[in-house]
Amino acid sequence: MPQAAQNPPKKASRPSYGIVSKFAHLAGAQWIHDALHTFFLIYLARLSTSDYGEFMVAFGLASIILFLGEFGLNQPLVASLSKKYSHKGDILAQYTLLKGILLVAGWIGVVIFIYWQGYTSGLKNLVMVISAGVGLEAVASSFFVAIRVEGRQDLEGRIRVVSGVLGYGYAISLLALGAAPHWIALFKVIENVSNLAGGVWMALRKTDFTGLTLKRKSLARTWATAKHGTTFVLMALAAILYNKANLYFLQGQAGPTKVAQYSVTWELVDGISILVSNLLLRSILYPLFVRLWKNDRREFKRLANNSVRWLIGASIPIMFVLFIESDRLIGLIYGGAYHDAMWMQKWLVGTIICGFVHNLSAYLMMSQGKQRLLLFIYIGGLALNLALCYTLIPADPLLGTCLAMLVTKAAVAVTTTSYCQATMRIIDVKSMWRIALACACGAGLYFATMRIGIREIPEILALVPFVFLVLQWKKELAAQKVQAGVV
Repeated sequence: MPQAAQNPPKKASRPSYGIVSKFAHLAGAQWIHDALHTFFLIYLARLSTSDYGEFMVAFGLASIILFLGEFGLNQPLVASLSKKYSHKGDILAQYTLLKGILLVAGWIGVVIFIYWQGYTSGLKNLVMVISAGVGLEAVASSFFVAIRVEGRQDLEGRIRVVSGVLGYGYAISLLALGAAPHWIALFKVIENVSNLAGGVWMALRKTDFTGLTLKRKSLARTWATAKHGTTFVLMALAAILYNKANLYFLQGQAGPTKVAQYSVTWELVDGISILVSNLLLRSILYPLFVRLWKNDRREFKRLANNSVRWLIGASIPIMFVLFIESDRLIGLIYGGAYHDAMWMQKWLVGTIICGFVHNLSAYLMMSQGKQRLLLFIYIGGLALNLALCYTLIPADPLLGTCLAMLVTKAAVAVTTTSYCQATMRIIDVKSMWRIALACACGAGLYFATMRIGIREIPEILALVPFVFLVLQWKKELAAQKVQAGVV
């Protein structure tokens, strides 16, 4: 009996430690890459608003290719490589071929689009080079998936760091030398060729993949499996389009300089949502939700309730700081040439809470197998966004761009959250009243002290109620763990 009682804790502790360690390797590499990417964009924005705007258009189109080649294929690839009896080298070769086909098709589609839009020759060259470079990332990710299946996330982290330093080192150096944008754009090709070479080498030498072969029958089976990911591909495509469509309307109506004004604030605002979505929701919470939905519905609901209140509680102080400090943040980071971005940020901060809550709701729905319903919601969001862009942007390009994004994000978030609330009751009324009370107290402290003349004092006082709110939630969370016997 004592031996049986001691075994469960050991089994539970081992996977927890491994997950934290593997996540740390990938998160560290991601932060280094993001830091280099941010430095490059800030440097570019300070040197030329028009070049910065054109780069953002190019990155927006390239992200569509990345989603086409990656999202929806990596998930069935993991399942195929995880099977005990399978020729892993054969499977990896097949998926790499499929991604290569999607990369070529997506790149051709982008080329057709930029010629249809009548972009300048310089912007056309920039988009084609960036799109090719970013598309290679989807191909390289096949080998990174293979490495992850073998539990060697540390190898992936090292490859990504080295490739990021090579690519962005080249870009920043050429930017300092005043090179033409399309030559600078080669940094994405350099980075992802390095990722691809390192991924292939590590997959073949350091893991269980003995060779890459291609068989006709297994290719047909892999294609049949990949078709199950079509819903995910279409869902990702609709999502990326409604996030980027206003950028292309703005480019057509007002040119790259106005695109730059919008992009500097959108990079800041959306960067926070992406950070939470990628590192917290997708990498940590989503796998938990999938497992709990199958094994423990009660714990699933508890985790969902806690996640909602923490995300909403965190989003409000973040939005407040970005709203109230928009002038100083934009000026400090990007310089004084982005006056329009300062007031645009006050509109766009509303997308943060929409992004936090929607992404959580979306992962909750996917954990229950509701991908098709989510796809229809995304298609509706895309249709709404295109209608708003067509109506609002010609009348007032910058304000219309902000409103199109804000209204679309809010509509999608309300739809997905309402579904989750109706089916799972993820929002606890008691927690929402506490958040509302913290907001009211913070607003009262802010307006009561704003005439002092030192703007930092009321800003800090406005955040104090949320500190007490977080402390109270931590006590409740600890009490829940004690009651569940998991301390």
